[in-house]
Amino acid sequence: MLALAALSLAVATALGAYASHGLEGVLDAGSLNSVLTAIDYHFYHSLGLLAVGILDERKPRFAWLAAGALFVAGIVLFSGGIYAGTFGAPWLGGSAPLGGVCYIVGWLVLAYAALSSGGKTA
Repeated sequence: MLALAALSLAVATALGAYASHGLEGVLDAGSLNSVLTAIDYHFYHSLGLLAVGILDERKPRFAWLAAGALFVAGIVLFSGGIYAGTFGAPWLGGSAPLGGVCYIVGWLVLAYAALSSGGKTA
C-alpha cells in the first residue's frame, strides 16, 4: 500500500508539472482547470492512501485496505476519467462521478475503521 501511494504521488507530481508547464496554450481554460482539479484530487487521495498504508502497518485491518482500494478506484475513475476525457477519450470522462463516490465512501470507511478501533491504531 505504501509503495502504491508513493508511485501514485510520483505520477501526480509529474502530471502536475506537465500541466503547469506544458499545457498552457494547448488546452482551453476550462479543460486546463479540469485537469488541475483531477491532479489535486489525485494528490489528496494518494496522501490518503499513504495514511492507510501507515495505519495498516501499525495495526492491520480489512477496513484500512477497503478504504485504500476505494481511494485507488477513485483515482482511476475520477482523476483518470478526467485525464482521459481531456486527452482524447471523452467516453471515459463519464467515470468521474463514480470515482467521486469512491472517494467519499473511502473516507467514510476510513472514519468507520478509526471509530470502531476505539481510536487505537497502535
